[in-house]
Amino acid sequence: MLTTFKRAEQGDRSAEQMQITVMRAELATEIERFTGTDGSHVSAIPGLHLARTTRCQMPAHGITQPAVCLMAQGSKRVRLHDEVYIYDGNEYLIVSQNLPVCAHTTDATEDNPVLGLRIDFQPKDIASALLQMGSPPRPPSDKPERGLFTGELFPALLDAVLRLVSLLHTPADIPSLAPLYQREILYRLLAGPEGWRLAQLATTDGHSLRIARAIQRLQARFNEPLLVEDLAREVHMSVSSLHAHFKAVTAMSPLQFQKQLRLQEARRIMLSERVDAGTAGHRVGYESQSQFNREYSRFFGAPPARDIKRLLEEQLGAAPAAVAAPAGS
Repeated sequence: MLTTFKRAEQGDRSAEQMQITVMRAELATEIERFTGTDGSHVSAIPGLHLARTTRCQMPAHGITQPAVCLMAQGSKRVRLHDEVYIYDGNEYLIVSQNLPVCAHTTDATEDNPVLGLRIDFQPKDIASALLQMGSPPRPPSDKPERGLFTGELFPALLDAVLRLVSLLHTPADIPSLAPLYQREILYRLLAGPEGWRLAQLATTDGHSLRIARAIQRLQARFNEPLLVEDLAREVHMSVSSLHAHFKAVTAMSPLQFQKQLRLQEARRIMLSERVDAGTAGHRVGYESQSQFNREYSRFFGAPPARDIKRLLEEQLGAAPAAVAAPAGS
């Protein structure tokens, strides 16, 4: 009897995997149809971004925002501080906080482009979906989890995503149906095995929401001197609690987080405004140019002038890099 049960269970998993494979192929076809060229493409559906790339990327640094990301074809590598997450068509990736990450693809070719999508959401969207759930997911503890995690893809989620993307064929239906499908996607995620991780973001009395406020404060005033005591007071936490919970969510301390924000903004300024390293470093809060150059080289792997020269050459010689996950997109 036990052997028969195991065979039936294996058969169910095989059928489910086959279903996922078929839907992924259909999703890849849709993404290819509505992109056509390499890059991250803003779709006609609010919050939905489609991406395509046919070449291996250099690591791209950027600030994420809350989103769910899927790969229809290929895989993506995302690094949060010193942690690496790799996800492909068998997994989804959730970002529940604004986080500085580094991402790139390594398996893109002209014949097999990497195809993916990102669906943005807000904490209020999660809270609204939780209100309508009969039994919302309960976390095993009140300790915040990472603001970035992966989960195993399942047919009900992929089906809802596919129906959302298919609305691009009928633009007149988007205003009425897209919000319904997006709410269903959040429901499927919340009802899934990892749903409690996502639910933490909308828990009004939880530490995750306080950390979200701390992150917002750091983003708004990253170029100002940081006193952790002041930050803890603003979000109504003790200094030790702020450090512990901030690191649990972001994998780094508030000071490390601020440093990454500063360095990424300095890089953006040098690229977009063509200013020198000294000017960019000063604008993001560095008083010492030597310290800025040293920390920039350690973070990006090259001194500012050499790094910017390489990035400018890449921009001139190739199409913009596609982003299928919230990594600077």
